[in-house]
Amino acid sequence: MKLEDEIMQQRGFASEYDKAIINIFFTSSWLYNLNAARLKEYGVTPEQFNVLRILRGSYPKPMMLNDISARMLDKSSNATRLVEKLRQKGLVKREICPNNRRQVDIMITEAGLGSLTAIDNGCQEWMKSVKSLSEAEVAELNRILDSLRDQQPITEVAQSR
Repeated sequence: MKLEDEIMQQRGFASEYDKAIINIFFTSSWLYNLNAARLKEYGVTPEQFNVLRILRGSYPKPMMLNDISARMLDKSSNATRLVEKLRQKGLVKREICPNNRRQVDIMITEAGLGSLTAIDNGCQEWMKSVKSLSEAEVAELNRILDSLRDQQPITEVAQSR
């Protein structure tokens, strides 16, 4: 369905550039909501899922909160709160670093790894929306999105505020 129909746009966009920006925002929200709906079954939010994936990537090595925050997809997420929610669910653990008592090490638990395995196994249904594109189309989409971000890295955006 065309973007104009999805958002019930009465008149055209000022330019194809304006339409592209709105289309990216709209599609991002659409994908986020699809992802949130599928993750609800597993009792985690997309942001918690992101933290679990980051921790799985460093497993068995623990990570510090700042390192997790730096790798998160949504830089405005409250990593402290997310880690605490995951700890309460038994999916991560927090421990004082034996070498530096001011440092807190965060690690994914076996239960957290098991949850990610279950989510990964259920991923095929969710990926159908993306797999409707050919591999060449997905590669081109990735190239375009990477190119767009290369124009102004997020660190420059944050510094301009």
